[in-house]
Amino acid sequence: MNEAEVRERLRDVEDPDLSDDIVTLGLVNSIEIDDEEIRIDLALGAPYSPTETGMANAVREALSDLDRRIDLSASVDRGVTEEEDPLPNVRNVIAVASGKGGVGKSTIAVNLAAGLSRLGARVGLFDADVYGPNVPRMLDADEAPQATEDDEIIPVEKYGMKLMSMDFLVGKDDPVIFRGPMVDNVLTQLWSDVLWGTLDYMIVDLPPGTGDTQLTMLQRVPVSGAVIVTTPQEVALDDARKGLKMFGRHETPVLGIVENMSSFVCPDCGGSHDIFGSGGGHEFADETDMPFLGEVPLDPAVREGGDSGEPLVLDDDSATGDAFREIAANTANMQGIIHRKRQSDSRTAGGETEQADDAEEERRPDQ
Repeated sequence: MNEAEVRERLRDVEDPDLSDDIVTLGLVNSIEIDDEEIRIDLALGAPYSPTETGMANAVREALSDLDRRIDLSASVDRGVTEEEDPLPNVRNVIAVASGKGGVGKSTIAVNLAAGLSRLGARVGLFDADVYGPNVPRMLDADEAPQATEDDEIIPVEKYGMKLMSMDFLVGKDDPVIFRGPMVDNVLTQLWSDVLWGTLDYMIVDLPPGTGDTQLTMLQRVPVSGAVIVTTPQEVALDDARKGLKMFGRHETPVLGIVENMSSFVCPDCGGSHDIFGSGGGHEFADETDMPFLGEVPLDPAVREGGDSGEPLVLDDDSATGDAFREIAANTANMQGIIHRKRQSDSRTAGGETEQADDAEEERRPDQ
């Protein structure tokens, strides 16, 4: 068995989103073979996404009859050098944004992060809403972060996630009264002085609007994707369009649209009531040619989970929890598509479909 024979077998493994095999698409970075093991590095960038997990399993299956161990790793070029990156050990930075407040953006961010962690990924959750941080309450995280002798911050951990929020650093009921430059300095310190470790995903809960916080992050952090949260209401959709344009101007990929508070199912009569309208998120996604990541009903259990610090995405018996789990899976899948398409376009344009020698990062082979 030589490299050419292994590569030929891998032509049977399809990328279901890019509609071709992984060899033709240039998604096989390298193949190394010795007497005991075949080591393959794949251009997969969304750890534990259902699609990429399936592709990794298909690679193993294509080589399963060989008398060697199959060792898979994954790496993608993130388009930024380690010297330029304030978060070099974070594979994906996903911003959760909305054009206006009151649409449940923090609820989506918390459940997205917890949902990715539930899949097995290493996750950080950064509450970037300096003026109105809610993440600690929504995860019942009331302990203060610790500091090392070098004054680096050790993030709080909850539900397997690493957390950082301005709320940890001020009094529980103290308002944060900062001018713009102070916000810039605080945010820079929070993501550069925190010992995040190696993360598959960092979810950033942005404040509403398109102000200082958003500008600081987009200018200084390599955001790999954004999720736009809206309700079906036209007023919310108007502001969501502004958020979408903000990411477009900074060339940040938008992974898709989430519609929150889609409908209310009456627990007494069983009827469904469209309190904030109907179908607005779907129409917005169609109008802007963006993926629709999912919808969350107006369910009292969501509010209860937020108040008690128990994300509903972790409740296996909840239908609304299923909605959050679908959003987490779709978000990870879309992040993977962004990475694979960029890698494929780059390699096929340059005629490099056989091997990549300059991959920056390695990931655990269990995808």
